[in-house]
Amino acid sequence: MRRLFPVTDETAARPPEGTHGAGTHVAGGTGVPGPLVDREWTFAELAAAYAYPERGPAAGEPWLRANMVATLDGAAQHEGRSQPISSAADMRIFGTLRALADVVVVGAETVRQEGYRPARARAEFAALREAAGQGPAPAIAVVTASLELDFSLPLFGSPLVPTLILTGAAAAPDRIAAAEKAGARVVIAGDGVGVDPARAVRALAGLGHTRLLTEGGPRLLGQMVASGVLDEMCLTVSPMLTAGDAQRIAGGPSVTVPQRFTLASLIEDDGFLFGRYRRP
Repeated sequence: MRRLFPVTDETAARPPEGTHGAGTHVAGGTGVPGPLVDREWTFAELAAAYAYPERGPAAGEPWLRANMVATLDGAAQHEGRSQPISSAADMRIFGTLRALADVVVVGAETVRQEGYRPARARAEFAALREAAGQGPAPAIAVVTASLELDFSLPLFGSPLVPTLILTGAAAAPDRIAAAEKAGARVVIAGDGVGVDPARAVRALAGLGHTRLLTEGGPRLLGQMVASGVLDEMCLTVSPMLTAGDAQRIAGGPSVTVPQRFTLASLIEDDGFLFGRYRRP
């Protein structure tokens, strides 16, 4: 794994000071390996590379980032799941992003297809989460209009922190009661049947969740893009081709004007590219 961007003129022009072994160094005292690094990064280094911005959660404002993977030909999944187009490094970053978040927001269909389980506490991030005032693991927030979910699953019955259900005010009362009986906390984030993404972000922030992460799926991410609430896109470009008719990372109606994001960092590992893009 090596950092491709940002690279300063100084680090590109000469070998950096503090080099250890085969091209390993830490850039600028940030804890993030520099451009000559080609090794497996520690979780501490990944956490430094993907730290939430100070103008977001640190200032008491929500910051919503997405984490998705896509193949060279634009497929967000293969045979309904993202795992076949992922990699070990991708899963390490996946775990790191979860460990930095207060809450992971996910669509109901993704919960069904991917077999979602509760987020687990990880010893590697325990001190970091404690210092940030976070609990042992992020909550999972499921976005659903129908609440047609299997509430006997571990996601609802045995999480470290209660699973949240984001739904609309017109959701069926019996399904809300079933969710609450299973131990989930139901949060109303829409006036009708569905969820308003902007209202969902505000509702989660009102519960103290300002470090927000969404893992899709494509329909939910498309709604977030269309509503303008997405602050950051973490995209893994998988060096694979799948053809077929798999979904893109974001679906639904297109936006009136394409939204331009700025590249914040780019990491490479075994042909996989890990880009981090932010709203300007």
